[in-house]
Amino acid sequence: MARTAKLERNTKETQVAVSVNLDGGPVRVSTGIGFFDHMLTAFGFYAKIGLEIAVHGDLEVDGHHTVEDTGIVLGQAVRAALGDRAGIRRYASCYIPMDEALAFTALDFSNRPYLVFDAPMPQPMIGQYDSCLTVEFMRAFAHNAGLTLHQRCLYGENAHHITEALFKSLGMALRDAVRVEGGGVTSTKGVL
Repeated sequence: MARTAKLERNTKETQVAVSVNLDGGPVRVSTGIGFFDHMLTAFGFYAKIGLEIAVHGDLEVDGHHTVEDTGIVLGQAVRAALGDRAGIRRYASCYIPMDEALAFTALDFSNRPYLVFDAPMPQPMIGQYDSCLTVEFMRAFAHNAGLTLHQRCLYGENAHHITEALFKSLGMALRDAVRVEGGGVTSTKGVL
């Protein structure tokens, strides 16, 4: 059975289209924010998923709506592609170093959304990307994917490196967590 989903969300602030294939495929991202495109591309690459994202947002205001709404739709698409989550590994974690920064992600596709995020950003801007938007993306993604997500930067001095390590570790952990290892649901309750 194909683990794919294609979703759109259109508001007065953004138009977001996302296609996900959890079993692989090309990664194409266009949000209008260069650094955010770079992060989503890295996420898709390290997750080893097929990912197509096209966003038109009110960037004349700032990047907030674009980043948050992308997280919402991407989370919903991952949730839809997972279906009943039967057979997935469910849990995963990953450390990623990026030069002087070290980031950690632990996650659980529990269907109980929660975010713990501990990654102060030393610089407020990374190109045209507000570094404070990383937590907004992660929150929107986790809540809409039904994901318990813990992320931490253990140390780092460069917001670019910290953010990139967070997105890459998210991708690597997601790759492991959605891997099909059996036939039943990975829960003593029998349902996720």
